[in-house]
Amino acid sequence: MSGAPVIELDSVSTVFGKTCVHRDLNLRVEAGQIVGLLGGSGSGKTTLLREMLGLLRPTSGQVRLFGSDLNSGDVAEQRAIRRRLGMLFQHGALFSALSVFDNIAFPLRELRCLDEDWIRRLVHLKLAMVELEPAHGDLMPAELSGGMVKRVALARALSLEPELLLLDEPTAGLDPDRSQNFVDLVGSLQQALGLTVVMVTHDLSTLAGLATHVAVLADQHIIAFGPKHEVMTVDHPFVTGFFGADRRKLL
Repeated sequence: MSGAPVIELDSVSTVFGKTCVHRDLNLRVEAGQIVGLLGGSGSGKTTLLREMLGLLRPTSGQVRLFGSDLNSGDVAEQRAIRRRLGMLFQHGALFSALSVFDNIAFPLRELRCLDEDWIRRLVHLKLAMVELEPAHGDLMPAELSGGMVKRVALARALSLEPELLLLDEPTAGLDPDRSQNFVDLVGSLQQALGLTVVMVTHDLSTLAGLATHVAVLADQHIIAFGPKHEVMTVDHPFVTGFFGADRRKLL
């Protein structure tokens, strides 16, 4: 791949009070990669996603997206970088008081440069991309199934046509069939749109169905990063325990 990596974490340390979550953590994600971020409970996976998103600033070190420091520059520069990424939170994080249509339209309206006719067209396009109908736009989040919540949240994450997509436990709470359907949807969108994807997941089927690379967060830093078949042979207690006898699922 030519050019700057999509994500580059350089000597990132994150400390909350007396607790050190990350220490001198390094990671480089190239364009087009789909990276599964693994780690035990409390290892700081979601914290790392929040730092990539710009919701949290590390105690030290740099977070660079598309070659630019996410935490430097003026407000306009930071917003321009963040518009190039989308985030799907674990439970969707839809605005409960807004309809499906208005949830997806929210980032578009925040741009303050599109009229309502264009917003309507774009929202319907995003609904179609996640295999939902325009009529679904009239529903409220409380009326949606778990699978539909994920799809609407994905449509909102894609509303600004990002180059980078961050996913926090994208199939959590879904039954096996809906989980596989969602994995297939994300995979097809990634190929069609040329997205770079970083996802936190504990699900081996999701990892096997989507990830091209795996990053393992343990002992406060990334202990392994590379193609799936290489990482699962790493001699570390977390890697051995996570993959166990199910290594064949990733082959």
